[in-house]
Parts: sequence; structure tokens; C-alpha cells
Amino acid sequence: MTLAIVLAAGAAGGTNHAGESLAGQWRRAGVADVRIATDLSELAALVDAAAGTVLVSGTDLVAHTAVLKHLATSPVGPTVALVLTDPPAAGQVAVREERGQVVAVGAPGELADATGVFGGALRVGADDLPALAAAARAATTAPGAGAASTDGSAAAEPAVAGGGPRAVAAASAVDRLFADLAARGTLAFAHRVRLLVAHRVADPAGRAAAEAAVAAVDEDKAELRLSVKERDDFFTTFFVSTWSPYVTKAAARIGLGPTAVTMISVVFAVAAAVLFGVGGRPALVAGAVLLYLGFVLDCVDGQLARYTRHFSAWGGWLDTMADRAKEYVVYAGLGYGATHAGFRYGWALAIAAMTLQTVRHMTDTWYGVLHDEAARRPRPATGDAGGIGGKLNAASTKVQADTGSVSYWLKRTVVFPIGERWALMAVTAALFGPLVALCAVLVWGTLAFAYTGALRTLRARWMRVPVLTTVDAGLHRDDGPLARTLPVTRGPLALAVFGAAGAAGLLVWALVTVHAGHRLPGWAVSVGLLVLLAGALGARAAHDGPLDWLVPAALRAGEYLFAIAVGVAGHAPAWLIFGYVFVLTLHHYDLTARLEKRQAAPPLHAATLGWEVRSALLAVASIAGIVSIALATLGAYLLVVFVASVVLAWVILPARARRTLVPVGGGDRSPG
Repeated sequence: MTLAIVLAAGAAGGTNHAGESLAGQWRRAGVADVRIATDLSELAALVDAAAGTVLVSGTDLVAHTAVLKHLATSPVGPTVALVLTDPPAAGQVAVREERGQVVAVGAPGELADATGVFGGALRVGADDLPALAAAARAATTAPGAGAASTDGSAAAEPAVAGGGPRAVAAASAVDRLFADLAARGTLAFAHRVRLLVAHRVADPAGRAAAEAAVAAVDEDKAELRLSVKERDDFFTTFFVSTWSPYVTKAAARIGLGPTAVTMISVVFAVAAAVLFGVGGRPALVAGAVLLYLGFVLDCVDGQLARYTRHFSAWGGWLDTMADRAKEYVVYAGLGYGATHAGFRYGWALAIAAMTLQTVRHMTDTWYGVLHDEAARRPRPATGDAGGIGGKLNAASTKVQADTGSVSYWLKRTVVFPIGERWALMAVTAALFGPLVALCAVLVWGTLAFAYTGALRTLRARWMRVPVLTTVDAGLHRDDGPLARTLPVTRGPLALAVFGAAGAAGLLVWALVTVHAGHRLPGWAVSVGLLVLLAGALGARAAHDGPLDWLVPAALRAGEYLFAIAVGVAGHAPAWLIFGYVFVLTLHHYDLTARLEKRQAAPPLHAATLGWEVRSALLAVASIAGIVSIALATLGAYLLVVFVASVVLAWVILPARARRTLVPVGGGDRSPG
């Protein structure tokens, strides 16, 4: 159950009326249990008794009710702080944020490169409640100011709460609370106010001005505009988001939820894939239109979630999985259509596009994790530019800050994001046919992969932040029982790349041999397997190198290429090879989606055997001459395990958990 606490202590200009008014706003924002605490000691007692998320605000905050609702339902993380761009007043806390995370707090004038000021309200997740209660007790007796990093390195002098050299005696209770919470190493995400109004006030005149500013903004119109991402890619920004909010508004009026919109977009994508497979100009044009509309709906489901504030871990996971499945079903339709039109290697192009895009997504996911971790571990100032990696980082930051410039849009477009991919497929399929569409996706995708791979590698070497050490490396490597029992061998990335290179070599050999009308020697697959399994030798090594975030992508590439090579060598139907790799991508996207949504491992993960065992089974099948049977059987088995794991994780286990809970009233949906 969510608890909102209005802290009426130490707020300049605060009154009992202000506290009651803010409490009423929290109730209108959807919080059933709202309390007013007269001091930090009372707040600590309330936090001790809380069983779920706690919302805290001071009485000097004047804001739209929607601002409070957005803070309460923000999907970015469990603990979120309201951050304003107002000039900081005496006693308030300045903050510095990077990639949406509050990375440092301090007194105004003391914190270098401050990007905002604490807005006087925060949401604290259940896991951080002990730290909140401790911070409340410490802040009760510790007025003052200093600077603190949120990694806890300066906990002895927390901002405002630690008695720094330039103490701010007038710090409000909520500011001291937040500063002490940050100094304890609690990771807080920043929630910025856009289009709506939120101000902290110091006197009745300031309160009257802030209330007038709130009244001057149409709250519903602002919320509809806020449903569109602040920064999106070029095609989405100019060809979708210009009119998709009207669809979002209509969907909300008729009671459609984000999940329903996601499923409708799946239907559109599948229909487009079928039309691409049928071929013929009318079918291709109709398929392109349906693909575009399916992408619009793919944007609308997120906009609808933000507009209605209906977030859930399940919805976020489903949206991620549906995006990938839809795209790959379209690849299948294009591959079939190209083959049906007389091109022998249509399915081969579809398989190549799917493999390339999945490996790219794996690098995207882990580079994002790397960047988030680097933001929490700022590099010490060294007086130099940090070499080429540091210069690239500075240049990238500068371009990203220049929103709307030519360089900004070029940077966002060259990486070939989903909107540009779907637009390219729609236009080229309608004008030139499935073959050209697949070739265009492969060419642009390869160039984008080379561009992002080179620049990210240089920047990662400069950042030198390990990320696989912060998670279960074996889980995200997708290791099975064999890899987990091999001796420790250093250099996991080099071993994974070596294995992937061996699989690529085996695939080339198989393609050349089969094209010449010969059969690949039986021992070749065995040798390829041994080279591939070199990647398993690094399973138990420390993944703490600056580039070890590339290990999962390298392992995915190795497994997919080996499976394709075995299929080619065994003369398996191309569509069957596509289907098997497609099931593998579902399994691996499940892992990354759970990582992004902060969810536990799939409950049946052990039953998926691990990449090395699956590859060994295919090698045995190749030697036995039953490759097609093996691909069909193993693929069907993995699909059943995937579906069972989804049902277990999102239906059965949550239902059991709800039955074991003692009813305590309302609750809020898990952010995702």
C-alpha cells in the first residue's frame, strides 16, 4: 500500500492550510493513505510502519495534482525525486543528474555543474525505506550543508544534512531528509516537470503567484502532450507523434488499455507480413500502410500508458517483447515474399537481418547499462580530455544537448532506430519489393552497427566501468551446466569473440560447400563446436574489463551463427532455421527485458539448457544426420519452456503472492 506523508516541519511559508491542501492533492492523485507529520521523528515512525512505497513532500510545494500523480507513478525506478529548474533558494538542495539519475547533491553554490534543485517531494521504494527512516532520524539533529555524491563516498558531509563548511541553517526538513538519504548511497532517479507547473514558495506572495501559474495551465492538455516522449527519433517525431496523441486520447475515451493497443499493433504487423509474403503491388502497398499504422500503434501504447499512468512491469515487458517479435515476423514475411518472387536466398536474408538486429540490440542494452553505471561512478577530474574516448564523450554530450540541430538529428538517425527501420521496410517494400527491403535493412543495419560499435568501444575504454559484475553474469551470458563447471579462464570477451569467429568460419565453409553441391565433412561441425565452446571457458572468470559488456552479444552471435551453419550443412529448410533462431531471440530478449524492467530471472531458465548445451545437441544431431528433426524438436521445446515461463512468472506466481498477502487496502501498480 502506498503512503503519502506531508512534512509540515520547517517549511518556510508553510501553514496548516497548506498541509491540508497538499494532502488533498495526494488523495486526488490516487493515494488513499495520506498523513501529515509535524516533524522528522513522526515521519520516521510512519516510515517504520509502512509496508510499501512512501511519498514525502514539504508544504512549500505548489504544483498541479498531475505532477504529484506523475511522481507517484513514475516508471523510471523505485526511488524518485522531484527536480525543478527554479533558481535554488537558501536552504534548498541543488542536484546534478546524469541519464535521469541524481548523481550528486549539495548546497547552492557548492555543487559544481548543478542541473536543478530538489523540488521538495520524493517517492521512496520499499527497499529504501530503512535508509529513509535512518535519514529522518539523522536529519532531525543535523542541520547544515556540504556536498555529497550519491555513491555514499561523502556520507560524512551530506548536502544540507551533514554540517559542511558553509552550513545552511535555514534548510527545510524535507531538504535535510533528501540530502541525508542521498548521502547514504540511495539511488534516486530524477523526475523533471515539463509543461505542468511546480514551484517551491517562501512566502504568501510567492504562493499566490505559483497558484496563479498553476491555474493558467490546462492540466489535461498538458498531460496529453506529455504522453509523447520528450526526445524521440526523427521519423517518430515528425511522422508519428504529430498526430498519434489524438489516437491516444481516443483510446483512453473508449477504455482501451496499453496492453490492448499493443496486441492490436501485433495484428497489424502480422497482417503486413502476410501481405509482403503474398507479393504483388497492391498487397505490398497495403502491407506498407499496415506496417506504418502498426508502428503508430506501437507508439500509442506507450503514450497511452503515460497519459493514463497505467504502468506495470508486465506491460513494459510485453511491449519490449512484442516490438521484437513483430519486427522479426515482418522479416519472415519479406523473406518468404522474396523467395516466392524467385530469389533463391530470400530466407537467408531474413535470417541475416534477424541475427544482425538481435546482436545489435544486445550491445544496445548493455551499453545503456554501462552508461547508467558510469553516471553513478563519475570519473575524477584529471585535467586532460581523456584521450579520444573522452573527446568523443564530450562531443556526444554536446550534440545531444543541441536538441533539434542537424547534427542532433543525424546522430539519432544514423544508428538506425526502430522508426527508421520500419519506415525503410515499408517504403522499399511498397516501391521495390521484399528483396530490396531486406537488402536495405541489412546494409543500413551493418553500417549502423559498425559506427556505433567503433564509437562505443572507444568511449567504453575511456569510461572503464565494469557492468557484468553488478548482475548475475552467468544468467545474462545464458550459460548452462557445462559452462558453469569448466575451469576459470581469464579473458571472457576474447574467448567469446574467438568462439563467434569460429562459428562464422564454419558457416562460410558450410555455405561454400553446399553451394558447390557437396556435403560438409562430419568432423568439421565437431571442430566448429570445440572452437565455439572456447567462449564457455570464460564463464566463471571476472567480467570486469572495460569491454566485457560485449560478452553477451558475442555469445549470442556465436550461438546463432553455429545453429545456422549446422542447419545449412544439414540441408534443413531455411524457414526452419529462421524459426529456430527466432525462438532463441525470444529467449534472449526475455533476459534483457527483465534486466531493463528490474525483474527476476525467468522461473524456468534452467530448463533452457544454456547456449553451450543447445549447441552441443545440434552438433550431435548433425553428426547423426537428423539436423531438421533436431531444429524442430529443440525449437519447439524452447518455445514451450518460454511460454510456460511467461505464464508462471506473470500469472501464476503473482496470483499466489496475492493470496498469501494479508489485505491492507489499496495498492499501486508496479512501475515498469
